[in-house]
Amino acid sequence: MIESVPPATETRSLQQAMEELRSYLQHEILGQDILIERMLIALLADGHLLVEGPPGLAKTRAIKTLARGLQGSFQRLQFTPDMLPSDLTGSDIYRPETSSFTFQRGPLFHQLILADEINRAPAKVQSALLEAMAERQISVGNATYPLPPMFMVMATQNPLEHEGTYPLPEAQLDRFMLHVLVDYPDRATLRLIMALARQEAMATHISAAMIQPLTAENMLAARQEVLGLTLVPSVEEYIAALIDATHRPAAYSSQLKSWLRWGASPRAALALERGARARAWLQHRDYVSPEDVQALLPDVLRHRLLLDYSAQAQGVTVADCINEILSRVPAP
Repeated sequence: MIESVPPATETRSLQQAMEELRSYLQHEILGQDILIERMLIALLADGHLLVEGPPGLAKTRAIKTLARGLQGSFQRLQFTPDMLPSDLTGSDIYRPETSSFTFQRGPLFHQLILADEINRAPAKVQSALLEAMAERQISVGNATYPLPPMFMVMATQNPLEHEGTYPLPEAQLDRFMLHVLVDYPDRATLRLIMALARQEAMATHISAAMIQPLTAENMLAARQEVLGLTLVPSVEEYIAALIDATHRPAAYSSQLKSWLRWGASPRAALALERGARARAWLQHRDYVSPEDVQALLPDVLRHRLLLDYSAQAQGVTVADCINEILSRVPAP
């Protein structure tokens, strides 16, 4: 457990505080360094995260631990086919003593949301979540309620089960900044996980990696620093060209043209720019490099590209398209 300590102060830089948060997460979440980095990038870039992987890979534990490290409010939502929009947003409750209605806030008013198995929810529920993600507000009846300034949805999908699921529409997928794939840890990490589980079961596990939790105010200030990083015109043009290759594939590769049925929206360019800035900031650089862009491109495009039916029949994957784009668009 984290002891109650003061939040980050001016004596500690925001980057140093973020490094301590990353170390704390790595101390608690073993074998998922990519997921940890992507969660921090999404927070710094004011985006949302779609995580896909088999059960039991610490996805829930990761965002719960992040909430503790941020002193943020957290809510886990288990999506089911019988869910209603009011289960997320809240509803107006009639008060007989005052003969009036009072709005009872739902779980979406927390700062960090885990939408577990989001593809099990019906369309109306997904629509309610879409408004929260896109507009940072919730509408109930004739009233609209703003969400917290620091608000992030981390949704999970189980790739192993498809019965009783509702595929996410492209409009909602586009609202996720990153689509991250998580995989099983290696053998050495499995032994460390077993040891950590034993320590926690015996109440001997002490988390010493996190010195001072961050506050929402710290995170909002860090976002401003991220936006202040230098993005030279050549890297900005590189980002535009990578996304343009999904719009006009014939101009870049005849193979790419035969593979792609639909490209990425302008939100992909915005996500790539903000994400690359956040990654550079996490690495204590004051400029964005082409490597930052290349590292995030798969997570930005993975859920935004639609393959042609003939390409799917040939076994072509979205990863093949992304690799083709990276090979055809020259880096500065």
